[in-house]
Amino acid sequence: MKAKILLSHLALVSCLLGVTPVHAQSPDAIAQEVLSEHPIIDGHNDAPEQIRGRFDSDFGKFDFSDTLETFGNAAKPMHTDIARLRAGGIGGQFWSVWIDPELPRAEAVERVVQQIDIVHRMVALYPDDLQIALTAADIDQAQSAGKIASLIGMEGGHSIGNSLALLRQTYALGARYMTLTHWKTLDWADSATDAPQSDGLSEFGVAVVQEMNRLGMLIDLSHVSPATMNDALDVTRAPVIFSHSSASGVTDHPRNVPDSVLNRLPATDGVVMVTFVPSYLKAERRDWEAAEKAEDARAAALFPGEEERRKTHMKDWREANEMPMVSASDVADHIDHIRDVAGIDHIGIGGDYDGIRFLPEDMQDVTTYPVLFAELVRRGYSKADLAKISRGNILRVMRSAETISANLKAAD
Repeated sequence: MKAKILLSHLALVSCLLGVTPVHAQSPDAIAQEVLSEHPIIDGHNDAPEQIRGRFDSDFGKFDFSDTLETFGNAAKPMHTDIARLRAGGIGGQFWSVWIDPELPRAEAVERVVQQIDIVHRMVALYPDDLQIALTAADIDQAQSAGKIASLIGMEGGHSIGNSLALLRQTYALGARYMTLTHWKTLDWADSATDAPQSDGLSEFGVAVVQEMNRLGMLIDLSHVSPATMNDALDVTRAPVIFSHSSASGVTDHPRNVPDSVLNRLPATDGVVMVTFVPSYLKAERRDWEAAEKAEDARAAALFPGEEERRKTHMKDWREANEMPMVSASDVADHIDHIRDVAGIDHIGIGGDYDGIRFLPEDMQDVTTYPVLFAELVRRGYSKADLAKISRGNILRVMRSAETISANLKAAD
C-alpha cells in the first residue's frame, strides 16, 4: 500500500512539474529523446558515389540540403540528404569513398582522391549543417555547434595502390578509416567474397595495419575474410571496427562477423556497426537474392541479345517468387546477438544507405533510424545502452586509436 501511495505521489509531482514519468513514455518518444541527446554516428553511407554517378560530381545539378525535389517521379531518390539526416537523428556520418576494385591501380588512386574531394566540397557548400571531423573531439565540437560531423572512410585497400606512402597521404586528406578489402582479394589481404591468396594478411598487409595504428586510422574489417579478421586482431594495437556488417550467428552470410571473432572484441575493444543490408539480415532473403541472381544469369543465356525478353522473364519470375521482406526487427535481432556474444560496448550502427539496392521495409531512408531505436526500447534496452550504440562506443574506439597513435609517434 505504501509503495502504491509513493508511486501516486511521484506521478502527481511529475505532472505538476510538467515531467512525464519514464514508464509513461512510448518507445518512439524514448528513442527520439535519446537520439536528440546522443545523435547517431553512422559508420557507412555511400552518398559520395551517388553524387559522382548520378550528377557527375557537379553540385550545381542538385541540392543536397533536400534531394527529394531533384528526382520528382522520374527516378528513385537518394536515401540521404541533410534534411533527412537531421530527421533521422544523425550527428556524425562516415562518408564512404568507394571505388571499383576492378580499376587499374593508377586509376583507383586517382578516383579515391576525387571521391575524397566530393566530401570536402559537400561540406564546404553546406557549412551551416556539415562540418569536417578528423578526431573524436571534432565530433563533440560539431554536436555542440548543431552540425553533422562529416568523416571519411575509404572502402577498400585497393585505394592505396600497394603503397604506404599513399596510405599516409589519404590520411592527410582526411580519411579516418580504411576497409582492408572490398569484394575482391588483394595482393596483401583476403576478401570474404573472393578466393583467398594470403590466408589472411600477407607481410605487407601486416605493415599496412601497423602503419594505420601509427597514423590513428581505424582498421575496418567489413568485407574481409575471417582469416583476415583474425590476423588483423592479432597484429593491431588499436581497436578495430566493422563499418557495415552484421552477425553470422543470426544469418550465415560471408559479409557478417562470426561468433569466433565477436568473442575477441571485448579483449580488443572493437565495434561492429550493424548494417541494414537485407541479405545480411535474414537467411530467407539471402537465399532469394541468390536465386534471383541465378535466374537472371539463366535468362541471359536463354535470350542472348534480347534485353526486353530477359526483362519480361525476370518480371514474371519475381511475380511468381515473392521477395521475403526484412524489417527493423531483423536488424535488432543482430544487435541482440552481438550484445549476447560480445557485450553492449561493442555495437554501433552502419546503415549502408545509398550503397544498396534494397532496405528493410520500414527503414527506407535515413529518416528511419528512430524506428530501430524504438524497437530496441521495446526489447528492454536502456537509455544508457542506446547512447552507447548510437555514438558512445564508436567515440570510445576513436579516442583509443588516437591515444595509441600519439604513443606510437612519441616512441618513433
